[in-house]
Amino acid sequence: MTTSVRPAGPSTDARLPEIADPRKVTPRDARGLSKLYFDRLAELEEGTQEYQDVRNTLIEMNMSLVRYAAGRFRSRGDDMEDIVQVGMIGLIKAIDRFELTREVEFTTFAVPYIVGEIKRFFRDTTWAVRVPRRLQEARLELARATEELSTRLGRAPKVAELAALMNLTEDEVIEARVASNGYHSSSLDAAISSDEEGETALADFIGKDDPAMELVEDFHALAPLIAGLDERDRRIIHMRFVEELTQTQIGERLGVSQMHVSRLLARTLARLRKGMLATG
Repeated sequence: MTTSVRPAGPSTDARLPEIADPRKVTPRDARGLSKLYFDRLAELEEGTQEYQDVRNTLIEMNMSLVRYAAGRFRSRGDDMEDIVQVGMIGLIKAIDRFELTREVEFTTFAVPYIVGEIKRFFRDTTWAVRVPRRLQEARLELARATEELSTRLGRAPKVAELAALMNLTEDEVIEARVASNGYHSSSLDAAISSDEEGETALADFIGKDDPAMELVEDFHALAPLIAGLDERDRRIIHMRFVEELTQTQIGERLGVSQMHVSRLLARTLARLRKGMLATG
């Protein structure tokens, strides 16, 4: 274990051994030192600078536990840095909930918290909606900041408090929260309520019948019927319903009377209607 004497200052606790870099403490040394630091932590008032210094040292000293636990998931192929960062959340939870009166070593107490947090990460990180990498990283940072502030404040943190801790704008914090929703999706057939008449699915509440779909079906059925007309009848249908000419104008083009056009048009429409009913 590397130790050195640091200059006295507001963050120095004379009752504890000075550690140059807590992150470089070996796992064996961390087991013994952690008990001393937990003893001191129990004596300090939560929220004070001294309390935070001791707590931070405990976190850094026991990072080897997180790396050990994260190594068990190396085969998953995910970014190890992400896994370690998630495991740190479990370590922080374990430190904040550990009591020496449990008569169990901190390592034994902490590992289930760390592993549980990592497993939860794998359970939740199949993105239902793809979001940018920066928002995926912001989601992890948001989870850590929320956990830390909830512990420190004893309540759910506000957006402004999270923004200050994360050095982000409030809009960026809100964006990270929205991005977190991309982790989850539900089947449209999943039941969201039930009553005496049975279960109700999400699909029952969204969407509606599109009347245009019936037109699409009608056009598909009508196309071969129009193709079966002779050239003059197809021309009359085109002038009446595509060019929107009057029967008089159609008669002028064909050199026949308006009454003759009316009879031809009525006969053709009747034929098409009969064909539509037959295909329906």
